[in-house]
Amino acid sequence: MDSAFKIAFTVPESHSEKLMDAINKVMTPFFPGYERTYCITKVTGTWRPLKGSHPFNGTIGKIEVADELKIEFTVCNEDLKNVLRTIKDLHPYEEPVVDVIPCLNWKSIL
Repeated sequence: MDSAFKIAFTVPESHSEKLMDAINKVMTPFFPGYERTYCITKVTGTWRPLKGSHPFNGTIGKIEVADELKIEFTVCNEDLKNVLRTIKDLHPYEEPVVDVIPCLNWKSIL
């Protein structure tokens, strides 16, 4: 496997299963013999929608605090664009935060 990326994003729990299922459909499993391999952490997100925004949750000008899930997984370079497009298309937030972190395949170091 040439290059891989760690993807991480937060999402309301109500949308997590739909997103994970859709992502799974557009990527080759990274770990041989396993699919739909995600790490999920409960987190608290906070934001203040500004004038002109259209928040999924919250009121313009008011600080919002909400429970979310952080979903992390590894994806091959050749699937990266399709995975990011899927997140963008299905994520309920107007501006989801998506971390894309280059990774080394630890097995290639051994």
